[in-house]
Amino acid sequence: MANSRGLGFEVDLRSRQNNSAHRTREIDQQRLIVRRGQPFSITLQCSDSLPPKHHLELVLHLGKRDEVVTKLQKQRGAGDKWWFEQQEAQDELLLTLHSPADAVVGCYRLVALLMSPQGQILKKMDDMKFHLLFNPWCKDDAVYLPDERLLQEYIMNEHGVIYMGAWDHINSIPWNYGQFEDNVMDICFEMLDNSLEALKDSKMDLENRCDPVYVGRTLTAMVNSNDDRGVLTGRWFEPYSPGVPPYRWSGSVPILRQWSKAGARAVKYGQCWVFAGVACTVLRCLGIPTRLITNFSSAHDVDGNLALDFVTNKKETENEKSDSKWNFHCWVESWMTRKDLPKGNDGWQVLDPTPQELSDGVFCCGPCPVNAIKEGNLGVKYDAAFVFAEVNADIVYWMLQGNGQRQKMSVDVASVGKNISTKSVYGDQREDVTLNYKYPEGSKEERDVYKKAGRRSTDETTKPARLKLSIKHAKPVFGTDFDVIFEVENQGGEQANAQLTLQATTVTYNALHRGDCCRKSLSVTVPAHQTHQEVLRLRYEHYAKHASEHPVVRAMAVLEARDENEPIMAVTNIPLETPELLVQVPGKALLTEKVTAFISFINPLPVPLKGGVFTVEGAGLLPATEIPVSGDISPGQKMSVKLSFVPMRPGVRKLLVDFDSDRLKGIKGVATVVIRKIYSPIFY
Repeated sequence: MANSRGLGFEVDLRSRQNNSAHRTREIDQQRLIVRRGQPFSITLQCSDSLPPKHHLELVLHLGKRDEVVTKLQKQRGAGDKWWFEQQEAQDELLLTLHSPADAVVGCYRLVALLMSPQGQILKKMDDMKFHLLFNPWCKDDAVYLPDERLLQEYIMNEHGVIYMGAWDHINSIPWNYGQFEDNVMDICFEMLDNSLEALKDSKMDLENRCDPVYVGRTLTAMVNSNDDRGVLTGRWFEPYSPGVPPYRWSGSVPILRQWSKAGARAVKYGQCWVFAGVACTVLRCLGIPTRLITNFSSAHDVDGNLALDFVTNKKETENEKSDSKWNFHCWVESWMTRKDLPKGNDGWQVLDPTPQELSDGVFCCGPCPVNAIKEGNLGVKYDAAFVFAEVNADIVYWMLQGNGQRQKMSVDVASVGKNISTKSVYGDQREDVTLNYKYPEGSKEERDVYKKAGRRSTDETTKPARLKLSIKHAKPVFGTDFDVIFEVENQGGEQANAQLTLQATTVTYNALHRGDCCRKSLSVTVPAHQTHQEVLRLRYEHYAKHASEHPVVRAMAVLEARDENEPIMAVTNIPLETPELLVQVPGKALLTEKVTAFISFINPLPVPLKGGVFTVEGAGLLPATEIPVSGDISPGQKMSVKLSFVPMRPGVRKLLVDFDSDRLKGIKGVATVVIRKIYSPIFY
């Protein structure tokens, strides 16, 4: 042993080569980060000649207290085990490590023991660490996705588009996922370490981190802070102080860093697209292919009866037991096989981190197979019935009579779950994935699915109403006055006399009432086979004082005819357009050299804007940076700011800008910037 004590080794984890081969160099080039099911090599350089007849043992330690210890086999075994092969060249050892495709993801500590033939430890090296991620490029991994175009989008792309608005008026905002930004990977594992399961039984939790179903479900609970030390607290109305209003965020990275820096204390505040954006970042970073989904006219069915019940007394409409229909709702889909379910449930899985309803006693949702929703298999775990209702629930309108009894007015079977959208892999345009969730409206397959799911069916024997009620409107711009047109059509052969009640209110995108704009009640006479119109003029001052950051006006009409059995009701949500910021980055952009961006914006409102602030960020470009506006911005005034920054990473990047003020909030702009490397001239 005397000679062996002098043995010295230099370890080269070959991080740059390994990370490049494992598609993790965007995360880090200094630390070793590899994907499971794919070999990687390290070298041990000995300062002296290696002793004769020595042998090497490798042991992996996982967990803060080494809860999981794995000894590597020296040759490929019959089962899926860690193993290694060894090559010697003079005083150098080349070690190639092979991880199973279902290995636990996490931060490993590798211990190498140089042993004598008698079993004595000649040298111990225990300062080698590496991270292991899921591997969607490996055909034996549960997250394997055999399409490189999809992998470039759903794993490697740090820039996203989130769709918002209403089903018939879709708009979008850019989002910076930033899954390869500094420290994000470490924060992802920190989230797993702070989960309820990890804190209760860390060994069991670590062993389960081989399964993307378990990891995905854990993360949907950890993105919200309702039950645990989660990342985001949700809030859907003012005041947002102290905290950051949800509309201010343009990306996930500042949220994750703030949570980690505060010692796993929840960040304030998030709403559905913020929760989904953070979840997409974390899942992509860990190697699970993920995309963000927007469901328009999304149902929140509280009592699980696959229907939303709305009761009106002509003055206002209330959602019974907090059932609600959101203008839009965001979740994510992750790609994985479901070995815990029967065949036919692999592929895209719904994961929803927005805290809505309890699942096994915790505010999380999924993973739920998208195909199970389409086929109406509501017994499939997890949360299939809730997700099915989000895209398929009926809407039942009731009139509250003077005696307290309810009278059914109408059943709407076609308004929920429309234009389900995600960003295309071919660019920033929208891809409609509605047919992944449901068969075409009115098809035989659709009716069969509803029957299997136990969804209520409408009474087809009901006598068709001779009066029809509809609401029409243009695409109004926030800050302008606009008209809402209510039409009563008489399809019968006799004149109709009726009482018409019209109302306009402001609501949030997820149906919370904000305030009344105007109301009108009148008697109307509609000749046979003709149409009668009534117009409500909505002025800026009517809706501005109650408007939310996603301004929506809800128009409602109730028609009661003397010779009709049931009242008729029509409701529509009218999203108000807000302006975009103009973001320009002229000239060439070179890595590590200063780049200048120009941001401009015109105040479209008839009143001044106070307290204006721009927030700028971009993955690989610069961290979130605030630029306050000095003074007020007058009506029609153009506001311009200039910003300089030094890009940190090459490639195609997105510069995201948010503008907020007292009366106009969450205004977004984006510019694409190509950052080129600087090549030194080569002299011969």
